[in-house]
Amino acid sequence: QVQLVESGGGLVQAGGSLRLSCAASGRTFSSGAMGWFRQAPGKEREFVAGIRWNGGSTYYADSVKDRFTISRDNAKNTVNLQMNSLKPEDTAIYYCAARRNILVVTTPRHYDYWGQGTQVTVSS
Repeated sequence: QVQLVESGGGLVQAGGSLRLSCAASGRTFSSGAMGWFRQAPGKEREFVAGIRWNGGSTYYADSVKDRFTISRDNAKNTVNLQMNSLKPEDTAIYYCAARRNILVVTTPRHYDYWGQGTQVTVSS
């Protein structure tokens, strides 16, 4: 079993920055992929960014490319999401997810473990 705990959400003005962290514990998969997803009220959960746990290759949704950066610290079993130039449309609950497979995919159902989520609110 893998436990994921997100932190770092909050309220920020448009144009500001936030840094989300996801701490993994339990049976961690050194070769598995990690991802960040978000879900706004009334909308489906959507892929934001992903990273191979040991390969470092990163992937982004078009809506966040060049504004968000995903990174990982294998020694600390953490995955971070640096969010810059935030927009009101980035407002959502952000979830960390992990899968046993090495490949990053954008569909939520292919991820095996999820955190409880952290709220990000961007005011205009």
